[in-house]
Amino acid sequence: MNTVSIIVLVVLAILTLVQVMRISEVSSEIQGGKDNEVSEKDNDTQGRLMLLVGMGFVISVLVMYFSWGRLSLPEPSSAHGSEIDGLWNVSMLIINIVFFIVQPILFYFAYKYRGKKGTKAVHFAHNNKLELFWTVVPALALAVLIIWGLNVWSTLMMPENDEEPIVIELYAQQFNWTVRYSGSDNALGFASVYDIEGANILGVDTQDAASADDIVTKELHLPVGKPVSFQFRAQDVIHSAYFPHFRAQMNCVPGATTNFQFTPTITTAEIRQNKDVKRHVEEVNAIRTAKGEDVWDFNYVLLCNKICGAAHYNMQMDIIVETEDEYKAWLNEQKTVAETL
Repeated sequence: MNTVSIIVLVVLAILTLVQVMRISEVSSEIQGGKDNEVSEKDNDTQGRLMLLVGMGFVISVLVMYFSWGRLSLPEPSSAHGSEIDGLWNVSMLIINIVFFIVQPILFYFAYKYRGKKGTKAVHFAHNNKLELFWTVVPALALAVLIIWGLNVWSTLMMPENDEEPIVIELYAQQFNWTVRYSGSDNALGFASVYDIEGANILGVDTQDAASADDIVTKELHLPVGKPVSFQFRAQDVIHSAYFPHFRAQMNCVPGATTNFQFTPTITTAEIRQNKDVKRHVEEVNAIRTAKGEDVWDFNYVLLCNKICGAAHYNMQMDIIVETEDEYKAWLNEQKTVAETL
């Protein structure tokens, strides 16, 4: 079905809906508006349906928790990850407690106090104690979460390093990632989109002495236990570098450089032995085998978490976390900017 056909169908559907509404209005005018009167039976039906649908909704949330909760991310693989998880867990605990108390009461009251002939609503103008309760309690809960969150964020953005972090640049463009390692001097050379030409896909300034030992690759390798300072740039639109397993995310903005630091704590080989990861891999491969597809092995992944275009879903890169010796051996096999440009 081509675009023109879809547009025609949408227009016809809208015209049909307009005509149906017009017919309903004419019918109401002919009956003197009696068809719009709400009867006691209508109120009773709506009240019962509200209770049924509402409780069904609450039950469905429980079913989803028990059915798919196991598909959550495994343990964090960064030094700061436990702080993020702690903040998340407390926030979700509060949300769930409030949800499972308030929602059933809300739906039950909608049923209990449905319209009945002869009943009259009580006019409840004001209650200072009630106002104080529902103002102070949420305010205190939010204050604790916000202060805690700001403290965690400031710790992450202004880390106190016992050793100099490895500097790595992640360059985002529709719809892929490119990595630039800072080389032996641990300093990235200057780069600009205005210098992009031919093989120089990042616009690295080859006249800058710090650029000579930079290494540009399409692979992201990280040494376990070593702090890594990421510098982010974007070529075209806003992207967002999302490291779900490391509980880290940072926007990549055209014309600006952003940064984020974390320390990987679990190698790729080690996380593959995690019981939750192993179960997930087995489930995925059972499906892939049934479809005749190749088996899949778990890898850490870098994703784009901002909708950046038609192929946004496919903007991802595997991350290999390995020992420091393995990382240095791999890095020594790569060619520098001086050798490639």
